[in-house]
Amino acid sequence: MDLQHIRAFVAIAREGNLTRAAQCLHLTQPAVSLQIKGLEESLKVALFDRTSRGLKISASGAVLLPLAEKILASIGEFEGRAGHMQSDVSGRLTMGTVLTPETIRLGQALQHLVERYPRVQTVLRHGMSGWVLSQVRSGALDAGYYLGPRNDEVDADDILALRLTSFTYYVMAPKGWRDRVKGKGWAEIAALPWIWTPPHSTHHRMLVRKFSQAGVKPHIVAQVDLEASMLGLVKSGVGLTLARDSVALKTAQTEGTVVVRKLTTSADLSFITQAHRAEDGPVMAAFAAVRSAFA
Repeated sequence: MDLQHIRAFVAIAREGNLTRAAQCLHLTQPAVSLQIKGLEESLKVALFDRTSRGLKISASGAVLLPLAEKILASIGEFEGRAGHMQSDVSGRLTMGTVLTPETIRLGQALQHLVERYPRVQTVLRHGMSGWVLSQVRSGALDAGYYLGPRNDEVDADDILALRLTSFTYYVMAPKGWRDRVKGKGWAEIAALPWIWTPPHSTHHRMLVRKFSQAGVKPHIVAQVDLEASMLGLVKSGVGLTLARDSVALKTAQTEGTVVVRKLTTSADLSFITQAHRAEDGPVMAAFAAVRSAFA
C-alpha cells in the first residue's frame, strides 16, 4: 500500500471533487485517478461510487476514512517528532577537512548542518589526512575527512569510517619528459627525480606502498607540504609526483605536463570519528550532513 494513495483517498473524500483534490495534492487529475484505482485494487474495496456528477464516497469508504486520516495524522506526528529531535541536537563540533572544499562537498554538508541542526556550532580545522586521523584519535577533533589508500588505518577497530568516494591518482611528469617515463613501471621510474611529501600526506602513503611493493626506494630531490607547490615544481621541470586524475589531466591540458596513465593508484575519501562517539549528537549530525552531501 502506497502512502500517496491514502493521501489521495483522504483528499477526494474531504474535497468531494477530484479536480480540487488534485490541486491540493499538486498532481494532475489523471494521476490522482490512477492512485485511487490502485488503492481500490489493492484493498479489493470500492472506496467511491462513480456517478454522473463525479466521485461519491461509498459506504465502505466512509468506514475506512477515519482510519486513513489516523494514518496520515500518525505520519505527521512521526515527522514532527523527528524534526524536534534534530532541533534538540546542540553543541560544538570540531571537524577536520582535507583537499579543497569543492572536492569534499563541504558547502553542501555545512548547508545541511545549518538547516537541520541549527544549534550545532561547527569549527573547521584544515590539514593533511594523517594529521586529521591523529587528531580524531586523540579527541582534539570530533570528526573529519580522511583520504588514504584502501585497507588503511581507518579500518582499525577504534575508528568509525563512512566511505564517501574514491579517487584515481596518476604519476605526473614535467613537460618534455614523455620519453623518460614511457613504458616504465614503478621499479624503473623510482630512479627519476621525485617530489616528495610529509608522512601525514596521502601522496606519501600511496607512494611508499607502491615503491615498497616494487622493492625499490625513490630518488627524492624535494619535499613540499602544499599541493600547489608540488604542482609548481613539476611544471618547473624538477621532478615527478602523484596527482588526482582531474588535477593531472587539467594540468596536462593547460601546462603541457605528462600524465603517465599506466602508473596509477587509488585512495578512498572517508568521514571518520572515534568508534565510541558514534552516538554523540553533534557527531551524528555531522555524519548525516556528509552522507546527504554525497547521496
